[in-house]
Amino acid sequence: MRNNRITTFNLVLAFLGGLLLLFILAPLLGMFFGCSIDSLIGVAKNKEVTNSIWLTLWTSILATFIFSLLAVPFAYLLARKNFPFKRLVCGIIDLPVVIPHSAAGIAVLGMLSRDSLIGGIASKFGISFIDHPAGIMVAMAFISLPFLINGAREGFESVPVQLEKTAYTLGASNIRVFFTISLPLAWRAIMSGFVMMWARGLSEFGAVVIIAYHPSVTAVLIYERFTAFGLKYARPVAVLFVLVCLLVFILFRFISSGKGRNKNIRYDNN
Repeated sequence: MRNNRITTFNLVLAFLGGLLLLFILAPLLGMFFGCSIDSLIGVAKNKEVTNSIWLTLWTSILATFIFSLLAVPFAYLLARKNFPFKRLVCGIIDLPVVIPHSAAGIAVLGMLSRDSLIGGIASKFGISFIDHPAGIMVAMAFISLPFLINGAREGFESVPVQLEKTAYTLGASNIRVFFTISLPLAWRAIMSGFVMMWARGLSEFGAVVIIAYHPSVTAVLIYERFTAFGLKYARPVAVLFVLVCLLVFILFRFISSGKGRNKNIRYDNN
C-alpha cells in the first residue's frame, strides 16, 4: 500500500519526530544517568522525602476525586445542553491553563485567606487552608480542573444521543440514563481526564508554593533543596519522585483501559 512505502517525505517526518522525542527524553535520561544508585537509596530512606512524596500523592488523588464529583456532571451538562453564554463558560473553564501559575496561587490565596469570606467562615470552625493539605488540594484542583472537565465533555459528546433518547422512550429517568448509558460509554474519556487532572495537580509548583510552603509537596521540596544545596542534592529526589509518579500513572492507565472496554448495555422497561 502507498501508506507503507518509504518516501523522502516520510523520512523527513520520521527525522523530525525523532528530534522531538530526543528533546523530551534527553533531559530525563540525563537526570537518571546522573543519579547514582546509592544516592537514590539514600533519599528513599529519608523520612522528609518519603513524607513529601506521600503528601503529594494523596492530596493530588483526593483533590481529583473530590472535584470530579462536580466536574463530571457539569461536563455532561456542557455536552448535552445549549444555554446562553455557553462559550463564555467554556472560556472561563480554560482560564487556569492560560494564566501564570504564580498568579493563580495569589488568586487562590486571596480566596482562602482569613480576610476572605471562605477563609473567614473556615477559621470559625478551626480550619485553615494556608500551610495545610486542604489548601494544597484547592491549589492543585484550581490549576488542573480544565483537563477533567474538557476530557469528560468530549467523552459525553462521543456518546450517541439516540441511545439516550431511546432509553427515555422506554420510561427511563434522567438519572438512570446518565448512570447506565452515558457514564459507562464515556468512562474511558472520563478516566483519561481524571488521570490528566491528577498528573497536572501532582506536578504543580507555582500555585502550591504560595498556598503552602510547609508542609512541602515534592515539587516544593525539590526546589528548596536545589536553591539551598544545588543540583547534586536535588536530583535524587527528582528521580525518585518521577519513578513513583510513573508507577502510579501506569496503574491509572491500566485501570482506565480495563474500564474502557466495550460492554453490552441492556435496557428494559422495568
